Amino acid sequence: MDQGQQAGASAPAQQQAALPVTTTFEFPAWDVQRYIGPVFGLIVRSMGFAKGIGASFKALKGGEVTQYTQLLEDSRRHAMDRMIENARLMGANAIVGMRFDSSEIGESLTEIVAYGTAVIVAAKA
Repeated sequence: MDQGQQAGASAPAQQQAALPVTTTFEFPAWDVQRYIGPVFGLIVRSMGFAKGIGASFKALKGGEVTQYTQLLEDSRRHAMDRMIENARLMGANAIVGMRFDSSEIGESLTEIVAYGTAVIVAAKA
């Protein structure tokens, strides 16, 4: 799984090179030259009162609760973007062993964390 990211507001038209991310511990075409260390991205989200009521009624009916599905998909993307930015700040050019974890905080908050190992990779010789 590869994830690219746009440059910040200082260079809106310029796109940064994609930072490859994988759930495995190696890349087929690249050698890991250096392990920098653990890297993570964290986000805590709430559904909000109005959407929460709608989701509650949908849950009573049964089936997929699309409000929660969308919230979790967006939260995972946001956590992954933060993890990638942290890896860039550490000097990494890739992330291996990427995982997601989540937990509930109280009754209305969900914590999502994306984590992995920041590495420097180079093409295999």
